[in-house]
Amino acid sequence: MRAFVIGNIALDETYSIAALPEAGASIFGEQASRSLGGKGCNQAIVLSRCGVETTLVAAVGRDDRAIAIGKALTREHLTPKLITVDSATSDISIILTTPDGENSIITTRSAAAALDKDAALEALGDAVSGDLVILQGNLSEETTLAILNAARSKGLKAAFNPSPLQPWFASVLPLIDIAVLNRIEAEALTGETGAGAGVFLLSAGVGRVIVTLGGQGCVLVSADGVIEVPAVPATIVDTTGAGDCFTGVALASATRRGVAVDARALEDAARAAAITVGRRGTQDAFPSHEELMTILRA
Repeated sequence: MRAFVIGNIALDETYSIAALPEAGASIFGEQASRSLGGKGCNQAIVLSRCGVETTLVAAVGRDDRAIAIGKALTREHLTPKLITVDSATSDISIILTTPDGENSIITTRSAAAALDKDAALEALGDAVSGDLVILQGNLSEETTLAILNAARSKGLKAAFNPSPLQPWFASVLPLIDIAVLNRIEAEALTGETGAGAGVFLLSAGVGRVIVTLGGQGCVLVSADGVIEVPAVPATIVDTTGAGDCFTGVALASATRRGVAVDARALEDAARAAAITVGRRGTQDAFPSHEELMTILRA
């Protein structure tokens, strides 16, 4: 089984600051890192490090950022399908991190939003029934719906991480086999928290729902009931990318075993996320292939 991640890719610039500034304030900061980023790229890299054959489909501009992105991807064991759009510049994320490990992120999505549905569908041309397609909230409504409808007609499993939130997400829920979202996204979409949000999304047509709850762990809601999995204790240094790591490992764990996402998948994901939050950066903080293999084979 292969994974097709159709989403965004960006250059991440991370700055360490003492505290988030108030409106109108100027503060000092220190650039901590500059690396690949974007939710789609992050999740694709984690899946590939888990040993899942992964294709990343993402849009870039015709600029220096695109050249840097292409070079950086050669260090990962995935198949990149970068689609050049002339109407936008390559995306970038500015990440502000504070000493307590929390972060605020400003990200552009002009390239991701410009990804044409026909180009995205062409990238899915060699997908076969049973393969996995993974989407996030960065694409346009038209392109997202086209991909999900194509996935349904081809017998693909569709996973959706509804982040960043967009007002039209309710329209795609019946096409989602598994949704992965955090407590803030869950409450915004459903008005509920925890398992209640999962039950709401199931009633809207989603097959299985994972709601992550930070230090309180996560819940899996399906037709079989509710499973709660605790978080793995960790020293928090930087939470950037932890959700993407969790999503990628949960999907990879289930895919490698040929099962629907289950408690074991969430336990594996929690262990990987605990490693990530204990390190600075985004992809540099993700567990290595060797570390992930140790988790997945435990």
